[in-house]
Amino acid sequence: MSDGKNGITYADAGVDIDAGNALVDRIKPAAKRTNRAGTMSGLGGFGALFDLKAAGYTDPVLVAATDGVGTKLRIAIDTGHLDGVGIDLVAMCVNDLVCQGAEPLFFLDYFATGKLDTDSAARVIEGIAEGCVRSGAALIGGETAEMPGMYPAGDFDLAGFAVGAMERGSDLPAGVTEGDVLLGLSSDGVHSNGYSLVRKLVEVSGLGWEADCPWAEGSLGAALLTPTRLYVKQALAAVRAGGVHALAHITGGGLTENLPRVLPEGMGAEISLDAWELPAVFKWMAETGGIAPAEMLKTFNCGVGMVLAVDASRAEAIAELLRDEGETVYMLGTVTGTAGMSYEGTLS
Repeated sequence: MSDGKNGITYADAGVDIDAGNALVDRIKPAAKRTNRAGTMSGLGGFGALFDLKAAGYTDPVLVAATDGVGTKLRIAIDTGHLDGVGIDLVAMCVNDLVCQGAEPLFFLDYFATGKLDTDSAARVIEGIAEGCVRSGAALIGGETAEMPGMYPAGDFDLAGFAVGAMERGSDLPAGVTEGDVLLGLSSDGVHSNGYSLVRKLVEVSGLGWEADCPWAEGSLGAALLTPTRLYVKQALAAVRAGGVHALAHITGGGLTENLPRVLPEGMGAEISLDAWELPAVFKWMAETGGIAPAEMLKTFNCGVGMVLAVDASRAEAIAELLRDEGETVYMLGTVTGTAGMSYEGTLS
């Protein structure tokens, strides 16, 4: 069946199976760190198993979310600062899950590149594992795709998939009513939305990624790659304490587009822009691009990464609980009986 000649191999075509196996071996300890109640199998199988009963659920409803990192990934690749984008990937998925009232259970990732660089891929996936640890989710599987000719040298793409659960009948939003108090949780920067505009603003500024950051220590690129804040454990603690009617993850579209998504038809919100100070990164972007406040509020999180609508009688107690969980909490305003967003004060 063979004349002793190997002929053309898969490696000759640009796919290195050995490199893929080496990556799996390297990331196994990181994935093991994420094991939680319900985890049934490790990496390497054709599928990943999870036991809902072992996780403590009796009548569960599953909730799924998928997302990516967007063009923030371009900055990470260009600067070589790869360690935080895995946290971003997890956060963009699990912060959405918790808005439905769900606890994240497990996570899977998709990493695609033209030629696999084991070290770079491992740094990204180790970041994914860190995000899973912080949010209580198990990293139980994923796919590393090496596709020659599909990506320029050094480039890669990421996608994430999270599955969570809740007991039947506990889904959110539920019970939102006029007069509910809106609590805002501070963001850790730009998070993972609006980076096409961010990159344009950096171009307009004339600065390079390695230039000194205008508003913080370190380089501009490193500052803009600050990972997305994970709100999962804090938000779930507030939900379990009672009185939380809705949560809104403030991603692309800002407060203007995301908060109305969790409000009943015909209701709106009144927000005081004086309730918090616009973080320095957003001040720099607004000044650099001459961006109007309304545009900032519908493009970026502007310093508020998650909003909770809570029963007015429970607002102070929930705010204190969240502070104890490490959050900076702003009393943003209230739910109103009139559709639409209303802003008072100045974004500054």
